[in-house]
Amino acid sequence: MQEMTATSATPARRAETLRAATQTAETISGARKAAILCVALGDEAASEIFKYLDEDEVQAISKELASINNIPSELANEIIEEFHQILTARTYVISGGVEYAKRLLIKAYGPEVARRLIDRITRSLESTVGFEALQKVDPQQLSKLFQNEHTQTIALVLAHLDASTAADTLQYLPESQRAEILLRMANLQPISQDVIRRVSVVLDQKLRSIGDYSRRAVGGIRPVAEICNRLDRDASRKILEDLEKTNAELALEIRNLMVTFDDLLLIDDVGIREILQRVDKRVLAMSLKGTSPEIQNRFFANMSSRAVEMLKEEMEYMGQVRVKDVSAAQREIVEIMRELDEKGIISLSGGAEEEYVS
Repeated sequence: MQEMTATSATPARRAETLRAATQTAETISGARKAAILCVALGDEAASEIFKYLDEDEVQAISKELASINNIPSELANEIIEEFHQILTARTYVISGGVEYAKRLLIKAYGPEVARRLIDRITRSLESTVGFEALQKVDPQQLSKLFQNEHTQTIALVLAHLDASTAADTLQYLPESQRAEILLRMANLQPISQDVIRRVSVVLDQKLRSIGDYSRRAVGGIRPVAEICNRLDRDASRKILEDLEKTNAELALEIRNLMVTFDDLLLIDDVGIREILQRVDKRVLAMSLKGTSPEIQNRFFANMSSRAVEMLKEEMEYMGQVRVKDVSAAQREIVEIMRELDEKGIISLSGGAEEEYVS
């Protein structure tokens, strides 16, 4: 595809052309992506799309169309491909459900792209712009917004955020409230339009406009497990211990859905070697500081004697390290474990219930 031009280039627009050349699909707004897609699809297709948009959306896209000069062919191709992926994922989800869509998308695009598409589509089906706007709010500032709010209200809002943002926000909230918030979040029932509108009044401009919500399911145990995975190890342990006092069965369900650093003990030697191939050695050394000999030996047993010696020297050279740095390193390895588990390269089940046929 050659470079597409929405309007004729002039010397006055050279700066705009240069800026456009440095843009990627990840750095531009959704409205501008839509405008570029409209240019790529042509007038007839764009006019058909506009029939299904509300007035505000049409105005936003039209504003971007008016400011478009040159569209680099690489950017146009990237946006068209992204649109095709999202459309494909949405079709799979609607026709066969999330698990069906995940299987097909993994075959088509690989596990990483498939997971990103599934997350994006399910959020678009279940949420609206009002809560998405909170993703850009600093977690510390967001936590201040919750002062004097009921824990049920906080749980409702956190349920609409991605796990990382929710976890960061939760850490700025009083420790005494954290377990109760996650308990309420795990037990959230489908939320009615009226309830969400009342929340929007309380949050005022921070939530912007909630729009027309229909009754839908949010929260649940899995998002709580994802949040706990992203908290510091001590914070996660404390919250789960508090949950156990209130609801031991729920705490167990959450633990079963979590991937933790201790799950390394469940991975066989082949899996440990897969992790070793992917992890930075300094990150590994940091993650093993202060851990149990059992976990350290899982790695040492799958390394050469020279490599073990170098790793131990690195750990010793580090001296005293901050607990949060160790936790961060362990979270990096947990992410590798989760990715390998989803690809089927390793198993976090421990193999106790594996069945074989001849």
